[in-house]
Parts: sequence; C-alpha cells; structure tokens
Amino acid sequence: MYENDTQYTPLAVLAGVDTGAYDMDASMEELRELAASAGYESAGILTQKRPEPDAATCLGAGRLEELAEFVRNSGADAVIFDHELSPLQIRNLEQQLDRPVIDRTMLILDIFAQRAVSAEGKLQVELAQLKYRLGRLAGLGTSLSRLGGGIGTRGPGEKKLEMDRSLVFSTLILRQFLNTSLVAAVFAILRA
Repeated sequence: MYENDTQYTPLAVLAGVDTGAYDMDASMEELRELAASAGYESAGILTQKRPEPDAATCLGAGRLEELAEFVRNSGADAVIFDHELSPLQIRNLEQQLDRPVIDRTMLILDIFAQRAVSAEGKLQVELAQLKYRLGRLAGLGTSLSRLGGGIGTRGPGEKKLEMDRSLVFSTLILRQFLNTSLVAAVFAILRA
C-alpha cells in the first residue's frame, strides 16, 4: 500500500500595477518569494502599466477581465497584489474574481504570524494584524451596507460594523494588556 505524502500547496496569481515608480520586475519577483514563504505557489504573474492604480479595482476593466479569466483557468486559490489595497478595492476585486484577495502588507503579516515562535512574538504579530484589520473594517462587503433612510436611522449594517470594530478594539486592548502583563511577569521573574 502506498501513502501519498504530498501536501496541497495553494496556488496564487500575483498581480500589480506598474506606475514606473520602481522596478516592477524586481518587485514582482520579491512578491513571488514572499508568496512562497507564506506557502503559496505562483500560478502566474499579471501586471498592467498605468499612471496610477484604479481607485475601485487597482487594475483597469479590461485587465481585470483578463485576470478573472486567468484565475479561473489556472485554478488559483487566491490573488496577491503587489500594493496595499483599500477596503473598497479588496471588496470589488473579491466580487469580480470570486477568490480571496491579499495585499502585500497582509501577506507579510501572515508570514510573520506563521514564523512567530515565542508567546510575545505571537502576541506582537497578532496586535499588528488586528491594528491593520481595524483600519480596514469600514465598508467590508455588502453585509455592512446601511438600510433605511432619513436622519438618525441606523441600519443593521452599521450595527454590524460597530460590533466588528468593538470586537477588534476589545481584542486589541486585551492583547496589549496580556502583552504588558507577560513582559511584567518576565521582568518580575528575572528580578527574583
């Protein structure tokens, strides 16, 4: 009887906009190496030359259609962008591509999370991820859309957004307290 020892490696398409501000080839190669460090195999690279990234989707409409087709045909599990994306861009891209979209900062934080060994290191990475996520809660998906109209009305989407913010904020405070308590405990042990 043979046992299959191979593990599934998720595929990711790497994407970026070449504004001419830096060496795009070197940056995409670095992104490929970062993706590999995070456990992704590159299914391919797609770039577009533009004066600046599109505010809604980072890529132009035609190039976005090409990316969606490439993602479907390659069987990619995710799309990784070589830029920091706004919450609106992430939402629009995920709707168009029907895959998770990861920006460069999220990818780097994920690598740190995978590699953190000590309790303090894990807490620090989690704090960084929570702080990054907190700034991106506004407008994430249609589940946060407002319903109702008129002055002073609050829809369920607004309540959901407030609850998400509250949860992340509470977790941040708790983690910072635990981190501070952990450091204080370590110093107390060292002094004894």
